[in-house]
Amino acid sequence: MKESDELTDVVALGWTFSPPDYFEAPIHIIQTGYEMTIDAGKVEARINPGVYDQEHRMRGDLHQALIGRFLGVQLLCHRPYKLSNASMSRLHSDGRKDVTLFVESGVMTISGGSVDFIVKDKEGNVVSDSRKDRIEQKKVLSELAGKFHGVNALATLLLNSYQAAVIDPGNELVHLYEIRDALSKYFGGESAAIAALGFSAGRWSQLKKLANDAHLKQGRHRGISLGELRDATGAELNEARAISRDLVEGYLRYLDKDA
Repeated sequence: MKESDELTDVVALGWTFSPPDYFEAPIHIIQTGYEMTIDAGKVEARINPGVYDQEHRMRGDLHQALIGRFLGVQLLCHRPYKLSNASMSRLHSDGRKDVTLFVESGVMTISGGSVDFIVKDKEGNVVSDSRKDRIEQKKVLSELAGKFHGVNALATLLLNSYQAAVIDPGNELVHLYEIRDALSKYFGGESAAIAALGFSAGRWSQLKKLANDAHLKQGRHRGISLGELRDATGAELNEARAISRDLVEGYLRYLDKDA
């Protein structure tokens, strides 16, 4: 929407989310018929009423795409989030405002954080800025996930499995293995999946090894262990998360290339 459109009728959809720094930087999306801004715990989509009234599924489609963006970022930060359902306001050129509220979505526990660093050369030039790099990664993954979540069945399943790993840490490796398993079935076998995604065979096998370790409490085969179970170490979990994240990203890029 242009600034000159401010005095004309507009449909505004609004969401709230937490933590408010989930994206770390504002995101502005411009599409035919609407604009969306994501920033500081709030999302607003401003839509041409003619477009909104003709597209009866638009609110639901935008909500699914927005969830996809959060799930894309979650691949990087491994943190739960809370996203409300949309409220709707119809702003009229004469100053009237009609507001519609929808049922609130569920709540997820928030935890975790990150430590940033900046690397400079001997002249003081910035060589690496971890926060800047992470924000860019979040932007790219959120766009990819938002594009295919709710549209492609396998992409939706993979993103939901990763989310399950975040909110159900007691079974984290079970959920992460679902990603590997689903890709293998979709492509018709492990070798075919590795080839289609251009993935490392070693990392593919490592996720299987971690998830199937009978001695890990978070693993798939803990019930057959005759000895004492142990929690997976932070290094083991981080490795499994990184492999799973790269598998999901690999499939999203595979879809994007074909699209």
